[in-house]
Amino acid sequence: NIPIKTTEGRKIRESFIATEHSFIVSADYSQIELRIMAHLSNDDSLVEAFKNGEDIHRHTASELYGIPLSDVTAEYRRHAKTINFGLIYGMGSYGLAKQLNIELGDAKLFIDRYFDRYPGVKHYMDATRLHAMEYGYVETVFGRRLYLPQINGKGAQKKAAEREAINAPMQGTAADLIKLAMIKVYHWLVTQKMSSRIIMQVHDELV
Repeated sequence: NIPIKTTEGRKIRESFIATEHSFIVSADYSQIELRIMAHLSNDDSLVEAFKNGEDIHRHTASELYGIPLSDVTAEYRRHAKTINFGLIYGMGSYGLAKQLNIELGDAKLFIDRYFDRYPGVKHYMDATRLHAMEYGYVETVFGRRLYLPQINGKGAQKKAAEREAINAPMQGTAADLIKLAMIKVYHWLVTQKMSSRIIMQVHDELV
């Protein structure tokens, strides 16, 4: 997994070249975990945004700041992106304040407003925590289980297990999907008698 956001990473990537008359093709899912969140939570606003093909981070920024999409700046979008991904990883107001370099009170306000705009997400998170505490595990969409022995513990261990309970169904489902994609792509290559081959898989990306 060679970083693409740094100058060094981009330079290193240039050293990976295909053999003659060949190409390296990279295929990845777009915002897969947020799409899975929309599916799991069935939140009207999130689902509608994806159905309409909107930039989900711009959409969230518009909701959080109460402004039209056309007024969303790059900074507002960056804030919204941090919140979108932060919350699905169980980030709290302290973590968000640190990430965005803002006051703790402002971070709490952002999170409250997010859940106000996306009530389905809040309901999903609460229900998932309760399920994990009652049964001791959570599942991916495909039924793969993650057991959480610390979910009824105390302190930091319990908090970590709660974050895992919320995130695992999304990350786990994304992992399931890419594995299914690998199988389907492989069979497609075979049936089409292609000489192409899958080289590697990185998170939600096939190379």
